[in-house]
Amino acid sequence: MVVIRLSRGGAKARPFFNIVVADKRVRRDGRFIERLGFYNPSAKGGEEGLRIAQDRLAYWTGVGAQTSPTVDRLIKQAAKQAA
Repeated sequence: MVVIRLSRGGAKARPFFNIVVADKRVRRDGRFIERLGFYNPSAKGGEEGLRIAQDRLAYWTGVGAQTSPTVDRLIKQAAKQAA
């Protein structure tokens, strides 16, 4: 099964997450198929905290990729920011 989930990066106590499409069996920070965007929970001021490529997200969900609960929440948050 293909899932859309977060992959952690950044330093200790300064997390940064990539939103990736990956096979469910691959470890969290391992190989992925495509990077759809990023989430920076520690973004301050004018920094961009969340970016998702909506066209690629629509493609992957259209071909059957499942989203993790956290990515689901972030998608709703991005849609609210866009509106």
